Amino acid sequence: RKNTSGYVSDFELQELFREASLSFIAGDTNKDEKISFEEFVSIYQNLKSKQIAETFKKMISRRDGIRSFGGMSGNSCEGTQHSYSDEEKVAFVNWINKALAKDPDCDHLLPMNPNGDSLFSSVRDGILLCKMINLSQPDTIDERVINTKKLTTFKMRENLVLALNSASAIGCTVVSIDAHDLMAGKPHLVLGLFWQIIKVGLFADIEISRNEGLICLLRDGEQLDHLMSLSPEELLLRWVNYHLRNAGTQTISNFSEDIKDSRAYFYLMDQISPKGGGDFRMSIKIDMSGINERNLDRRAGLMLQQAARLDCRQFVSSQDVTSGNSKLNMAFVANMFNTHPALQRGQLNGLDTSHIEAETREEKTFRNWMNSLGVSPYVNHLYWDLCNGLVILQLLEKVNVSVNWRRVNQPPYPAMGGNMKRLGRDVAHFSLVGIGGQNINQGSSMHTLALLWQLMRRSRDGERIGDQIILNWVNSQLSQKRKDCQISSFKDKKISTSLPVIDLIDVIAPGTVKWDMVKRNERGNLNKEDKLDNAKYAVSLARKIGARVYALPDDLVEVNPKMVLTMFACLMGHGMKRPTAEAHTRILQLPECLCLSYCFEAALL
Repeated sequence: RKNTSGYVSDFELQELFREASLSFIAGDTNKDEKISFEEFVSIYQNLKSKQIAETFKKMISRRDGIRSFGGMSGNSCEGTQHSYSDEEKVAFVNWINKALAKDPDCDHLLPMNPNGDSLFSSVRDGILLCKMINLSQPDTIDERVINTKKLTTFKMRENLVLALNSASAIGCTVVSIDAHDLMAGKPHLVLGLFWQIIKVGLFADIEISRNEGLICLLRDGEQLDHLMSLSPEELLLRWVNYHLRNAGTQTISNFSEDIKDSRAYFYLMDQISPKGGGDFRMSIKIDMSGINERNLDRRAGLMLQQAARLDCRQFVSSQDVTSGNSKLNMAFVANMFNTHPALQRGQLNGLDTSHIEAETREEKTFRNWMNSLGVSPYVNHLYWDLCNGLVILQLLEKVNVSVNWRRVNQPPYPAMGGNMKRLGRDVAHFSLVGIGGQNINQGSSMHTLALLWQLMRRSRDGERIGDQIILNWVNSQLSQKRKDCQISSFKDKKISTSLPVIDLIDVIAPGTVKWDMVKRNERGNLNKEDKLDNAKYAVSLARKIGARVYALPDDLVEVNPKMVLTMFACLMGHGMKRPTAEAHTRILQLPECLCLSYCFEAALL
């Protein structure tokens, strides 16, 4: 596939090998579920035999359930052949149909036919994507900002820009996707984006600070810190095995080969099904007789009948189970966890959990920012996942700091050293007095956050632009249009009302603000509820006009100077790319065909 991520997913490669009737060659050396270019080269060297390569190519070209489009030559569509999975399309359509069935804004789109291609055309107006983002991370988008009526092409594009910037803000990688791709309904990009959005929602509560019952999964002699460092995928697998052990049956090590016979699912559901009693839920007795069915397809069908009784029938078909589709089976299990975790806090055995702290807003913002850039491995835990320096080095490269990868240690590490020393030299361009590689390696929150702030700041404004320059630009824009919300600093209490931000957006993109949605009074002393209402509106408006904002509404209400600065820096960067307000107004007055032509050209900037 043609993109800039630098990797393919491990599960995709496994399925390709399986369908080609080839023994899979393990290449995911760092267990991050992604195949980097170096790992792919290593795998390829084991397959360079011409006979094997030809067989592989022929088998893949006729793989069942895989749709291909484009071509293999430079004269074909983009010169690249793309493919997508019918199974994933069906799974996502069914999930979306159920999740948004009662949303009146989606009546014109739902229900979609899982056997057709309506999913790809359904994203054209951006509404479905915005709704799915809010389903996965509630209140990410202020729905007052979504265009839902009289949808011109221009308004649909605004929705798509809002969706893409909001997806980025929750940690989805969208660097290789733009509004034009989505309006064209490119299947591989649409499915990839939906999977990221759905996965964010499925994994949101598979984290110890949000579900302390997961401490039950702690093994004998294991430190709590180690359990807290596990990824959601690892915790999910451990959760399954916890219940399988309680059932006295064999555990599993993956969501592909080990679940094909449905055995693990039968025992898992028998353990997690409601037993009645104190939680006031009706008891559900799982029918285990299906486990004796010899035909695996029929056995999987019987298993899914029991899953339906638990309201957990989503994501997989019988064939997805028996073929070992790891992505869809993982989603199936994650949905079961969210519906019936069957973990009791009373089983903590006196373990001190007072030091377990939820992720702060600042930590969440930095983590989502990093993941949106496509760093590998995916960052689940800010301090543990950065301690080896690899992600930091990738971030340095993304903000145009040269990294010599030949001198970077790759896992497994013989000892701490190379990466940490190299890190210390590379960040010399930043104001990081007293921060060394050892601080990052030891997971120091203070030092890690200081470094990430400098990196994020550099990514927002390129070569460092002084705070005063940004402040002066903001005030000059506001004064030119006779706005009375000029600010004295990024700590100015006026910012808590979000009115300076909303006024600036009105200057940058006239006609975007719906003033009847904005809370204001002559004294300017809004209550907290009105301030938060304005902040939600301001953040979503900024994303809608094209500013990739990671700050959260609470950052504005509480006037967090760092996040406020990034907000204004993003608007400044976006505003300087756009035409003047007068030119913008003239463009909107053009016939729609000319206006749209201009907008699509501007979107490529």
